[in-house]
Parts: sequence; C-alpha cells; structure tokens
Amino acid sequence: MSHPEPSVDVSIIIPAYNEELRLLPTLERLHAHLSARSMSYEILVVDDGSRDRTCEVVETAAVRIPNIVLVRQRPNRGKGAAVRRGMLAARGRVRVMWDADCSVPPEELPRLLAPIAAGRVQIAIGSRYAPGARAVVKQPRYRVIWSRICNKFIQRWLVAGVLDTQCGFKAFTSRAALNLFGSATIDGWAFDLEILALARRRGFAIEEVGVEWKDDGRSRVNPLTDFWKVIREALTIRRNLARGVYATRPPVDAGASSAGAAWARARLPSQ
Repeated sequence: MSHPEPSVDVSIIIPAYNEELRLLPTLERLHAHLSARSMSYEILVVDDGSRDRTCEVVETAAVRIPNIVLVRQRPNRGKGAAVRRGMLAARGRVRVMWDADCSVPPEELPRLLAPIAAGRVQIAIGSRYAPGARAVVKQPRYRVIWSRICNKFIQRWLVAGVLDTQCGFKAFTSRAALNLFGSATIDGWAFDLEILALARRRGFAIEEVGVEWKDDGRSRVNPLTDFWKVIREALTIRRNLARGVYATRPPVDAGASSAGAAWARARLPSQ
C-alpha cells in the first residue's frame, strides 16, 4: 500500500463515531490554535461508520474552516481501525491522534511535541499520571479504579514503565507512524497497547508528557465490558509478539531520526 509523502508539518487525526454533538467545538478550537502558529497543518477526521450527522458536521465545517479532511470508513470497525486509517492517510511530518471530545486542550500541543522537537524521541504520549499532569475535571472514582487496574495488568504483561497507555493524545514522527500502524492489527480499545508494544520491540524512543486533562461525562467507556475487551486484546497482542505475527520492519535509523529532529526544532511551536 502506498502512502502520501509528508508535505505538511503536523497532521491531527480525530477518530469519530457518532460525534455530531462534540466534534464541531473541537474542530473550531484546533483551528484557532493551529492557525495562529507558523506551521502548516491538516485536521483529518476519520468517520468510523457513524449513524448520525457526523459526516455532515465535518463537511459543513470544512466550508469555513480550512485544512479539514474527511476520511470515511465503512462499516464501523472500531477506534483502533479509525486511527490506523488516519495515520496512514496523513501527510504530516508529525502525526497526532486527538479525541473528538477535546479532553486535552489544544494549548497542550506544544508540550506534547517538545520531546520530538528536541530530538529525544520519535513518539510522545500525553499522560494523566506523569509529572506535570493536571485534571481540570476529574474522572468518576469507578473509572479511575478501572483505569488503574487495567494499567497494572498492562505494565506487568505488555508495556512496562508507561504510566498512561490509554490517553488519546499521542504524537508520532511520520516514519514511526508508518512503521507501526502499517503492521498493527487491533481495531478496538487496546490499539494503543499494540502500537506502544511494537514501538518498544522495534526500538522507537517514547516519552510521557504530563498534560492538562478534562473528563467528559459523555464518555462511552463501560468499565465492566470494556475492561475484559482490553484484557483479551492485550493477551492477543502478547501472543502475537511471541509468535512473530507482526511483519518485520527495518531497525530505527538514528540518522533519519536526527534529521527529523532538526526539522522539528525549526518548525514546531516552542513551549
């Protein structure tokens, strides 16, 4: 499968399933932030087979807000499939996944991109638990417990040392995005785990960045059913890694990473 050459500085990838109510304010906030910066960008909304007016909302917004791209995925396949589709279709030199509810404000983007701009890593992930994190609106206690239990399991069996694997705010260099999402297989909630586990296996450097975060009470996470989905998918990923299921990719080229970092230092917004 061929992929477009990187031709803009930053791509924002937003997976969307029945998001007609939450999406427009997010697009407006992102545009206001990005258009004030000296960098080129695109906002890709990947509609994952929505049954509401999500596509219509995006198309209407694109008439007055530049750089919005709608990618349609049919039928509904899951958040992981939508993010994967967006990452592979994007044109950005850096590609950022962003949740439709804008639980992390756009003003946190420079903090997320800083480790890539400094040349330390190829992947930066937003964290609700790393130093510097701040919750403006906290999660209900049952969701905090759910998240911590999942994370304890994941750290023990799959991605050790990462405090927050599930925050929907992650940035990848184009090379890391193509390498990892090009061989990912998980369509559901645990796609983050697969990407991070593959990144560790393939030698990509990862840095967690504590971010400001606001819980959206309309979240579709169900602690009872989704906990077991994540655990099952995590076990599948662990089994796939052990069996060598994932396609082999060349090792990370440190020279290429350094060149990417030089570009980032020149073009990405500073904190």
